[in-house]
Amino acid sequence: MTASEVAVRTLLAIGIVLLACNVAGWLVGRIGQPRVVGELLAGIALGPSALGLVLPEVVAQLFPEPVIGALRVVAQLGLVLFLLLVGMETAPGGDRLEPVRVGGVAAASVVVPLVLAGALAIGLYPAYGEGSPLVAFVLFVGAAVSVTALPVLARLLRETGLTGTRIGATALVAAAANDVVAWVLVAVAATVTEADGVGPFLLTAGGAVVLVLVLLSGVRPLLARWGTPPLWVPVVVALLSAWAAEQVGIHAIFGAFLAGVAMPRSDLWREHVRARLDPAVTAVLLPVFFVVVGLSTRVDTLTPLDALVFVAVLVVAVVGKIGGVGLTARLLGDERRDAATLGVLMNARGVTEIVVLTVGLDLGLIGPTVFTVLVLVAVVTTFMTAPLLRMIRGPGRRAAPAPAGARPRSPRPG
Repeated sequence: MTASEVAVRTLLAIGIVLLACNVAGWLVGRIGQPRVVGELLAGIALGPSALGLVLPEVVAQLFPEPVIGALRVVAQLGLVLFLLLVGMETAPGGDRLEPVRVGGVAAASVVVPLVLAGALAIGLYPAYGEGSPLVAFVLFVGAAVSVTALPVLARLLRETGLTGTRIGATALVAAAANDVVAWVLVAVAATVTEADGVGPFLLTAGGAVVLVLVLLSGVRPLLARWGTPPLWVPVVVALLSAWAAEQVGIHAIFGAFLAGVAMPRSDLWREHVRARLDPAVTAVLLPVFFVVVGLSTRVDTLTPLDALVFVAVLVVAVVGKIGGVGLTARLLGDERRDAATLGVLMNARGVTEIVVLTVGLDLGLIGPTVFTVLVLVAVVTTFMTAPLLRMIRGPGRRAAPAPAGARPRSPRPG
């Protein structure tokens, strides 16, 4: 296949992907689900687990190896820019929220699912470790189960009327802290796997620290003087940071996430960038990523034992988030319904967990079976969030507003 043929076939594949993902996103939106659920399902449906079973020759024609390679490049660009946006959403906020309550909710949303999933991962390691170091496997599975998807959370808050409420503000601050911790854990797991011995590990860790210092002490002050920058400026910073992260021995998207964290804290600056970058990322680049994920998701190869593992991980994920966060919020003074609402909100994983899983698969932290199981957990937990919220809140119930000055900006829903 010539370069010209690959280019044309790739354009065709992207067109079909965008059509399928947007139609699926619209359909699930009609039943009150976030678009990302439909897009994820469309990505899986176009892969070997669905269309590939019925019409394998169509999948082979639509996604030959050269085209898959090109799609992976587009998907990687989408991941870098998406992580730039996610990093930008970790700006401190909610300074007038109760620090003990918010800190407790944030800690519970990480620690409880991390401990439960880590314990389960230890039991799964002999059969599913795939040669990954035990510590790295346990850390990664725990981190993957403990994430919360900020873009999905923002959409749920908007659609349930919780944006600007005490519950919504708490959830956003806790989710931002949650995701920072989860990405740090994934980075540590990746470093443990990639570094061969203490010396290389310390070198990689030192390189990561230098990258953080350069971004926070050098790049951020420089960008802060820019006012409202052209779009290419943060994009170039994210791409160069992704390259630098890869050079020091951690995955490229960690660099993109750090670039987002390092962006100036001005709301005007960030909203200027977000309004121009987010539509292209969510409407064009992420659907390609979902299909690349779908091509690696093999539901058709799962055994009965794998299905039991899926159920076990799903139970741990739901109990860890809803139970851990809900019980903590209740102990810290929230009424029962508000505590349950917080737990359900923090249980939405969505695209953030899918990104984490892709990193783990790329780095060999998990194998294809665990990847597929955790992708299904991400889809199911995201799908259940909206119905559970409607069940808990009921029609027309209003939550208490957040204190003045304690309403963190909601990330643009994806």
